[in-house]
Amino acid sequence: MQPAEIIRSLPTDFAEAISGYDFRPIHLGMSPSQVFRLEDPNQPNLYLKTSPRLPGFSLLQEKQKLGWLAGRLPVPQVLQFAELETVDYLLLSEIAGQPASDDSFKPDILGVIEQLVSGLKTIHAVSITDCPFDSRIETVIELALERIEKGLIEESDFDDERLGISVEDLARELSASKPVREDLVFTHGDYCVPNIILKNGNLSGFVDWGNAGIADRYQDIALLMRSVGYNFGDEWTKYVFEFYGIEPDWGKIRFFQLLDEFF
Repeated sequence: MQPAEIIRSLPTDFAEAISGYDFRPIHLGMSPSQVFRLEDPNQPNLYLKTSPRLPGFSLLQEKQKLGWLAGRLPVPQVLQFAELETVDYLLLSEIAGQPASDDSFKPDILGVIEQLVSGLKTIHAVSITDCPFDSRIETVIELALERIEKGLIEESDFDDERLGISVEDLARELSASKPVREDLVFTHGDYCVPNIILKNGNLSGFVDWGNAGIADRYQDIALLMRSVGYNFGDEWTKYVFEFYGIEPDWGKIRFFQLLDEFF
């Protein structure tokens, strides 16, 4: 959807809030969302997300989670939200800084990983006593099966080591490899290097909270390990565990990386 088409489709107050901004597309890998950075030299930058509503994914979920997280963690502020037929629109404030994947941080990869892990430990320390968002294994597997039934899984998007394997075979492997026990904490759900914002090399905040909820801590650790390897090289992944202060649980790492193929 093009910017002019988006503006025409929005409620009047929402359209007025973004009037006059220049739209710059942000590419998000396999996400079903379209994301635009809205720029105006005389106003703060904003972010506009649009997305179809799918099983296990909607911008309403992200809006609700950001509302719950306000005051708990440095996250974007929800400025506007709209649901129009099958599409959601979410307008967010900007967190100052750059994604941790930005090339400007490459001279100090070890320092970046230390900030990434420090941020992850901060997220995992959030109390789950009154958290209403359930991302436990059984809940997420149920969503994965629903997405399979609706034909929403693209086998061509699988990680290299799983290309050529059918989604049905992966689903059977997923069920067979479920961890027996969950170490439950509050999790980001997609804790990848581009979703952590740094300013002057220090943690500034976190974005993309649609998958957040109560889950095993390895939900985040497994995806961070993979993302560090992708962005910086596999030789750097050991520092994720060193800085977190945990011995790798390779069974859980494989399970949660496999689970991510369904979302």
